[in-house]
Amino acid sequence: MSSGQETEEKQITHDLTYNHDLDNNDNFSPDGEWLVYDTRTDDGGIPESARIEKVNVKTGEIKVLFKVENNGIWGPGAGAVSYSPKENSVVFIHGLENSTKENPYQQWRRTGVIIENAKPNVPIYMDARDVTFPYTPGALRGGTHRHEWSGDGQWIGFTYNDAILKALEDVTGSKRNLRTIGVSKKIKAVKVDKNAENVSGEWFSALVVRVVPEPKPGSDEISHAVSDSWVGTNGYRRSDGKTQIARAFLGTVIDKNGKSVPEVFVVDIPDDITKPGEYGPLEGTKTDFPMPPKGTVQRRLTFTADSKYPGCSGVVRSSPDGNSLAFLAKDEKGITQIFLLPPTGGKPQQLTEHESDVSGNLRWHPDGKHVSYVWNGSVMLCRTGNAPFKDRYQTLTKSSKPAPTNIVWAHDGKMFAFNKPVKDENGTGTTLQVFVKTYQPK
Repeated sequence: MSSGQETEEKQITHDLTYNHDLDNNDNFSPDGEWLVYDTRTDDGGIPESARIEKVNVKTGEIKVLFKVENNGIWGPGAGAVSYSPKENSVVFIHGLENSTKENPYQQWRRTGVIIENAKPNVPIYMDARDVTFPYTPGALRGGTHRHEWSGDGQWIGFTYNDAILKALEDVTGSKRNLRTIGVSKKIKAVKVDKNAENVSGEWFSALVVRVVPEPKPGSDEISHAVSDSWVGTNGYRRSDGKTQIARAFLGTVIDKNGKSVPEVFVVDIPDDITKPGEYGPLEGTKTDFPMPPKGTVQRRLTFTADSKYPGCSGVVRSSPDGNSLAFLAKDEKGITQIFLLPPTGGKPQQLTEHESDVSGNLRWHPDGKHVSYVWNGSVMLCRTGNAPFKDRYQTLTKSSKPAPTNIVWAHDGKMFAFNKPVKDENGTGTTLQVFVKTYQPK
């Protein structure tokens, strides 16, 4: 073990009247000079976040990229923001403009908005929303969340909840409000009939993961898809040598005894997402989800359901080259560790061997040879490979309570950022502030 205490961590936001939430997204600008965040409240969350801001990592200068005028406690709100890796643009959640006390911000009442840094407060609506039958191919019928640009900047992935099926659940009492995963690509604008609930979008969207209300016990069917991210900067290499764009995620299966178990999955995504697939129309029906495009392949990678400690957790994160997925699961002692697995499948390999639980925040260092995470109140870094574990990990920050959260690396790997709560002047409350630390490889 070695210690990475060469430089001190530096607090770069200081206003104690509001939070500066990185929210476990891709927050560094392409040049590494800015970090973007939202201003959500502890109690009200994203609906009460009226601003998207960015802070300069060297000077601490803050600029407002987007502000919701007259934002209420019920929204619309703006939050969970990520930078494009290629352009000076950010994408974030925006609640519907007509949010009211009676009809507030909800998981199924939000959309993705892009802001170009050169044009603050000029929203570009990414995903179209059409909740009026007949629905529109390329549009969705609910709310997108956790938007993430692909490494080439051509796609945006997200999680999704469907308003049509939420309403059906309310009427029938049967479970239909399931979370799933989709993608958007800037193929063509999608225009919809405008009303208070519909939004036209500049990108074409499709759901790529199929979820069902009641998976067959012991099968690979899933009822819930979350914790997703892109596989590789530019996909992964298939056995036939071709490059495949894909998203990795956790899908909830039902074991043979009827218990829910989150497992690691990958979904291969076709280049053309405009053609409907075998399960039904891209735009969905009155009683079922929008369905994945032709050529979408959903694959289960882990099979922990029958093990002593079933289940996987954390956001599934891919190495830049797409060869390895990192996720959390329990080892033979019941301790949560990091495991690695190729997107093509195989036996998971245990990366960490800590004596207590790894608490999450997995991120690959941009060199593709190290994984960072939080353990025992510190940001840690562990090298891949077969050397003894004690020689592979190092501590990057001093242990603290609460521990750092929302770790994110600059694209050159020379700096990482994170959130920590800081006490206010009265010592009675805290606000989330942004910290950075430089990193020099040993």
